Amino acid sequence: MHSENTDKISELLTRGVDKIYPSKEDLEKVLRSGKKLRLYQGFDPTGDKLHIGHMVGLKKLAEWQALGHHVIFLIGDYTARIGDPSGKLSSRKVLTHKETLANAKNYQHQASKILKFDGDNPVQVLFNGDWLGKLSALEFLEIAGNLTYSQVIERDMFQERLKRGQDIATSEFLYPVMQAYDSVAMDVDLEVGGRDQMFNMMMGRKLMKQILKKEKFVMTTKLLEDSQGVKIGKTEGNAIAIDDKPENLFGKIMAFPDETISQCFESLTSIPMGEIPNKNPLENKKLLAFEIVKDLNNINQAKKAQEVWENTFQKKEIPDEIEEIKAKTGELLSEFLVKNKILSSKSEWRRLVLENAVHDLIQDKNITDVNLKISQNLTLKIGKKRFVKILI
Repeated sequence: MHSENTDKISELLTRGVDKIYPSKEDLEKVLRSGKKLRLYQGFDPTGDKLHIGHMVGLKKLAEWQALGHHVIFLIGDYTARIGDPSGKLSSRKVLTHKETLANAKNYQHQASKILKFDGDNPVQVLFNGDWLGKLSALEFLEIAGNLTYSQVIERDMFQERLKRGQDIATSEFLYPVMQAYDSVAMDVDLEVGGRDQMFNMMMGRKLMKQILKKEKFVMTTKLLEDSQGVKIGKTEGNAIAIDDKPENLFGKIMAFPDETISQCFESLTSIPMGEIPNKNPLENKKLLAFEIVKDLNNINQAKKAQEVWENTFQKKEIPDEIEEIKAKTGELLSEFLVKNKILSSKSEWRRLVLENAVHDLIQDKNITDVNLKISQNLTLKIGKKRFVKILI
C-alpha cells in the first residue's frame, strides 16, 4: 500500500501539471510526511456550463480527494461579476450577482461527474461572495494595501493593453486582489488552477505571506491548446460542456486537432501514462473520446456514442484525408468557400443550403443559414462528394 501511495503522489505532482511553486520538491516532502492539505480551485460562473477545459482541474482535484486531502470547490459568485481579465485584451461585461448565482446553479451537479460531494471525505462547496460580499470598502482597501501597484501592473496582459493604448478598468486591476483574498479567507495550504491563472494564484501566495505569515503552494495545470496556442474545447460559441449529450461529446472530441491528443490523454483521462497509445490519430481519438464519455457518463453510453459516431461518419464513405483550410472567426462561410474555390459562387452556396446538401459533420446536422458566419471548427460534407475541414 505504501509504494502504491508513493506512485500516486508522483502522479499527482506530475500528470497534467505545468509547475509547482515554490517547488515540486518542497510539496513532495510535505506529502510524503503524511500531512493532509486543505486546497481549492476556483470556478467563476461567467457562464452556466463547466466545459472540458475545467475538466483538467476537476480531474486533478479528484486525485487530491482520493488521497484523503480536504478539497474545496470554490464558486466565484463575486469574482465572476468582474470577470477574470487573464488573456483578455478588452474588458468583460460586468454581471449582476443574480446572474452569477443563476449561472452557478448547476455547477455542483456538473462537477459531481468527477468529484464526490458525499460519503467519506466529501468535497466542500464554498462561494466567495460569503466573504467578499461582507467586506467594507475600507477593509478591502486595507487588504489591497498588502500588494503593490507594481506587482499587479507587471502582468503581461496588462502590459499588452498599455502598449496598445487600451484601458484597464480599476475593477479588473483589483480582480487579482479579490481572488488572492479567497486563499486568506479559506486559510488554504494549496491552490490548483490552469497555467493562465498563475499570476492570480501567485498574488494569493503573496497575500497569505503578508496577512497570515503562511506559505501557500501553487499548482498550475497544463492547458489544452493546439500548436498555435489556441485553447481547444472553449472556442467562442462552441465550448464543449462536460454535461453535453454523450453522442455530441464524442463527436466534438473527434474534431480535436491531432497534435492535441497526447495532452488530452494526459490531462483528461486516467489511462496510465506508460499506456497512452501511439496508434494512428483516428484510432487514438476514438479511444480518447470513449474514455472521456465513459468517465463523464458510463461505459454503456460511451459504447453507444462511439457506435453512433462510426455509423454516422465512418460508414458514409468519408475520406481519410480531408482538405484543411484556415479561416478567421466571423468570416461569412459562403464567401470563405467561394474565395477558397470550394464553391464557384454564392448562388451555388444558397442553392445547396436550401436543398439541405451542406452537412456539418461535427454537429451532425444540416446547415440551414445561408448567412452563417464561421465561429468554430467545421468539417463539412458539401453535396455527395466534397469534404472540407475549416479550422480557426
